[in-house]
Amino acid sequence: MEPSRTRTRLLLVLLLVMMQPRLSRAYVGTAASYSPPYTPTACYGNDPGQFPSSNLFAAAGEGIWDNGASCGRQYLVNCTSALGSGFCIPNQTIQVQIVDRVLFLSSRPSCDDTTIVLSMTAFDTIAKFASAVNIMYQQV
Repeated sequence: MEPSRTRTRLLLVLLLVMMQPRLSRAYVGTAASYSPPYTPTACYGNDPGQFPSSNLFAAAGEGIWDNGASCGRQYLVNCTSALGSGFCIPNQTIQVQIVDRVLFLSSRPSCDDTTIVLSMTAFDTIAKFASAVNIMYQQV
């Protein structure tokens, strides 16, 4: 094999190895949306200061609720697919803060049994015209 081709393959393998730890922390799940009223929440009650000014917040599904330890956690979330094309907004990743638990939401989510339920602002930032989408998410 010629040396330049060997170097190229070696660089490719090295790049894949370096990326592996980052990829291993991302999870696949589903997301829905919910609308106001957003209070009271399971994490912070009626405290108006619990919501980030960006309105990018979410409620934790049972898989990430962790007996309330998820309150305040931050997650990177992006839409990967939905039932139909064009629902995900390409290359859009958001950072949301967990402020509630799905089982105790004041309003009904757009779809049941999802990993995370996003505020309307958060959901509309990554997807359009869908009740639920497939996501990749990662705690930061």
